[in-house]
Amino acid sequence: MRDDDAPPRGDDDHGASAQQAPSVEVPAGTDAAAVGGEAANAAADPAHWLRNVVLFLGGQTVSLFGSMLVQYTVFWYLTLTYQRGDIMALAAVFGFLPQAIVSIFGGVWADRHNRKYLIMAADAAIALTTLALALIMMTGYDGVWLIFLTLAIRSAGAGIQTPAVSALIPQITPARNLMRINGINGSIQSAMALLAPAAAGAVFAWAATAWGGSAASLIPIFFIDVVTAAIGILLLAFVPVAAVRRAADAPTGYFADLVEGVRYVAHHAFLRWLLALFAIIFLLTVAPSNLTPLMLVRSFDAGEQQNITNLAVLEIAFSVGMMLGGIVVASFFAKRSRIGMIVTSALVFGLLAVGMGLSPNVWVFFAFMFLVGLAVPFFSTPSFTLLQETVEPERQGRVFGFVGIVMAVAMPLGMSVLGPLADVVAIEVLLVATGILTFVVVAAAVGLPVGRRAVQAARDASRAEDPVAAAAAADAAMHDGR
Repeated sequence: MRDDDAPPRGDDDHGASAQQAPSVEVPAGTDAAAVGGEAANAAADPAHWLRNVVLFLGGQTVSLFGSMLVQYTVFWYLTLTYQRGDIMALAAVFGFLPQAIVSIFGGVWADRHNRKYLIMAADAAIALTTLALALIMMTGYDGVWLIFLTLAIRSAGAGIQTPAVSALIPQITPARNLMRINGINGSIQSAMALLAPAAAGAVFAWAATAWGGSAASLIPIFFIDVVTAAIGILLLAFVPVAAVRRAADAPTGYFADLVEGVRYVAHHAFLRWLLALFAIIFLLTVAPSNLTPLMLVRSFDAGEQQNITNLAVLEIAFSVGMMLGGIVVASFFAKRSRIGMIVTSALVFGLLAVGMGLSPNVWVFFAFMFLVGLAVPFFSTPSFTLLQETVEPERQGRVFGFVGIVMAVAMPLGMSVLGPLADVVAIEVLLVATGILTFVVVAAAVGLPVGRRAVQAARDASRAEDPVAAAAAADAAMHDGR
């Protein structure tokens, strides 16, 4: 077996503790403590971790690019064809609710099975579903229910893939580099998100002209998604990943693991608080932002062809902001307070929602969308890093499964209310109202005693050396004073 094919160090519990650390000869005049620290870090790092991280993130980025093409064009097609809030609400329900349901089990699978193979299987299933839809559409059938069904299947695949991806990153990345790798990952994905709407707009506009704006104009995008998924699977195949524990060796069954994960979250006060904040932000900020394409074609209608261009510009503005925000977080904020960034960015989201609702013209609207994208990494990167730092590796799959549930439920729940409301109330009014409500709720979340304890818990956890110690420090801070 080649060295590159060996499992990462630390994945094998048997025999690892029996190996003796190599002796280090310290030259005269050298700081022995510094050398010892570097040697300890090197010994603790997974083998060939940088190469594996590059391959993993590269494959996921290529696959994500194809998924983004499908996401943009499907929602654009539904927006331009129907221009109805209830249709957009149904798209959100079918696009996110299955992920919430499957994530209940996806997190358990990520803790019991090899996360690499779970990701590959989910990617393959999504690609095959998209291929089947493209072949059916080539026969001339384009029922909207078929698009909803495909969105649901893709969402179910994400319910398996998302917790596995989130839990795999800290498995192959040294703990001291987590914040930076998460920030770089966010920047890379934002760069792809910058290219995706531009590419989607160009291909969709060409296909819409060729096929008269029918659903057949989605077919070229679907085939591109299949190809990018295959590339992503191929790159991931070269990343050696061991299961955290084998399902055959697990002392408990799937249901017992699920119950244990529920109990863990239920008794982890800091996790409960952070998940609640996630739900608030997704309900009051992310869900309303999905109405911005509809607001664009209603309030700033410029004709069908120009509307497609404007929809692409809207997504590009958001993606440029995300890319720059990710670069800034990775470069200058890797050591800053996680909780401070989370709370501040949540309040900024509320302010920007009000700004979008009050936009006097399309260029101001684009500018606010850019600022929203800029703020996203200041919320998402420290949030996921904080979870990775405060949850033991053997439970991370289940915890990220619950994160996926919160995010996936909040989106369709918010859209199920806001979507129909958008047909009777101006979207501008909805954005202003949700922005003001975000201020109130976030202020209460950090101003109440439990919020103050959560802020202190995050600070204590950031000073711990490993996830086990961080989890203990966070738990102690949350129960302090009771």
